Amino acid sequence: MGMDRIAGSAIIDGKQFAAGLLENIKLRVESVTQKTGKVPGLAVVLVGADPASAVYVGSKHRQTVAAGMRSFKYELPTETTQEELMALIDRLNVDPEVHGILVQLPLPAHLDTQAVIQEINPHKDVDGFHISNAGRLSTGQPALVPCTPLGCLMLLKDRLGSNLSGLNAVVVGKSNIVGKPMAQLLLAEDCTVTVAHSRTKNTPELCRTADILVVAVGRPGLVRGDWIKPGATVIDVGINRIEVDGKSRIVGDVAFDEAGHAAAITPVPGGVGPMTIACLLSNTLTAFCRLNNVSAD
Repeated sequence: MGMDRIAGSAIIDGKQFAAGLLENIKLRVESVTQKTGKVPGLAVVLVGADPASAVYVGSKHRQTVAAGMRSFKYELPTETTQEELMALIDRLNVDPEVHGILVQLPLPAHLDTQAVIQEINPHKDVDGFHISNAGRLSTGQPALVPCTPLGCLMLLKDRLGSNLSGLNAVVVGKSNIVGKPMAQLLLAEDCTVTVAHSRTKNTPELCRTADILVVAVGRPGLVRGDWIKPGATVIDVGINRIEVDGKSRIVGDVAFDEAGHAAAITPVPGGVGPMTIACLLSNTLTAFCRLNNVSAD
């Protein structure tokens, strides 16, 4: 576990943790490939030419190959129809060489994102967005868990140990991608969980009760230093681009420089962000193992 410090707080180094996780995944991929004679495969579908998405898909492709997995990349034109995209997903759903399917979001406006997500075979849904996986997570059954909250939980356990039972956790943000699944994961760890959102009346007071504070709203510097309980562990999921003195900077949802009394905090960038692709590959390996009834240990 790599950590520098800000004032009294330890900095949780997500980049270093993710690098270790990727090394571990690579070893486990070698193991399951030897056991089964098959190679885990991840298919990533990109519709349109959004430059940020293209960069992200390229990074996923490189890391997938580096982990010893097969990478299948589908780049479709912006004008791709709903029927064409659904037909591709249907082919990938039954392709025995594809164990994980990810459709890069956001999709062009003329496509029905929810319908596309629900078309993916839930056993290959490595983003964890299918309603079946959301339901399994909420009822404590084995599920493919959305990558960002899964990475947050890994960082929390690395910092606090495997037993989070009884800790007060506050999640700020209720999105289906981060907030809700994060709350479900923390509930499954026997934390006492509160979810705050834009209509919550006393968010600062709630945050001050948190031993674990996870913030995922996309508002730069929303959580001030005096919202943070001394000794809390803070996971900042926000990635916001702002202008400071004419220069562009990436900052989180927490006022980082005010958080010196936290026990530990993730920086932005370099905290939760690097964990997301590592967890995507972890989910692909999990999906492969379940589909082939094999252990990855």
